[in-house]
Amino acid sequence: MSAPVFVIAHRGACGYRPEHSRSAYELACALGADAVEPDVVMSRDGVLVVRHENELSGTTDVASRAEFASRRRRAVVDGVPLTGWFTEDFTWDELSTLHCAEPMPTIRPENTRVEPEKLLRLADVLGIVAAAANLVKTVVELKHGTYFDQLGLPLDDALARELELAGWARDDERLILESFELDVLQRCRSAGVGASHVYLMDTDGIAPDQLARLGKGAPGYAAQREPAQLAALALAVDGISIPVDLLMSEEGRDTLDRAHALGMTVYTFTLRPENRFLPEECQVGADPSAWGNWQGHFDAVVATGVDGVFADHPDLVLARQ
Repeated sequence: MSAPVFVIAHRGACGYRPEHSRSAYELACALGADAVEPDVVMSRDGVLVVRHENELSGTTDVASRAEFASRRRRAVVDGVPLTGWFTEDFTWDELSTLHCAEPMPTIRPENTRVEPEKLLRLADVLGIVAAAANLVKTVVELKHGTYFDQLGLPLDDALARELELAGWARDDERLILESFELDVLQRCRSAGVGASHVYLMDTDGIAPDQLARLGKGAPGYAAQREPAQLAALALAVDGISIPVDLLMSEEGRDTLDRAHALGMTVYTFTLRPENRFLPEECQVGADPSAWGNWQGHFDAVVATGVDGVFADHPDLVLARQ
């Protein structure tokens, strides 16, 4: 590998422990990750809950809890119809009784045998980071900002409260904010919350905030990577983060070069060693849960000159630097 890359433990060291669990974050810090990445959604009483999605059935034991059976319902989140249990229907006290569950049990069966752990709020993760022996940053992903705005639960207001609860300054140098929506990032930036702000961009599709404001004619993520729009983005955020498959394409390399020329940081998501997540040429055997030639894939990704990578197994990236 070339120059060291910024290694972000994706949802903690979730390759070894269930995602967003206390042990996943503590392990990520112990392994030497440069940063950890908690996704945050909202409880009914305005607490930032560390979950990848606000629908809970795939990552917690909520479905087994008889006392919450009546909370199961249908909702449309960012245009996607879902049926399940949603964080905004629970208080934090109720959510804090739930346990983390492995969302990919067939790919990572060893994570299903870990002693169950309770859900965390953002303040808990900030405490873990603050107690780490080494300097660890926190890349907070603000999820479903427009959806929660429409419920009267703005994520940026909750983030300011959570930082105060954890004893962190609003602009703490350890705090990086990211989102697939510009609106919430810009509100945080205007309020002086976060030391750095990174816009997450899918390969295709339209950001939920843009869709809500401008309808189906809104510019999509691909259009926002065009030279003129990327230059405008460089005035609004400090960096972008793009999928690794996109990064490894010609379009992705062009985006990386243009962003760097504009002074932007570029991250990519997500490095994973299992065959299921590797490009075909790096897969070894037919078992999707087996590890393939992850070394070749990881090396090729870092060799692009990308500034940071999200990894489920942060130690694998660190060991090759």
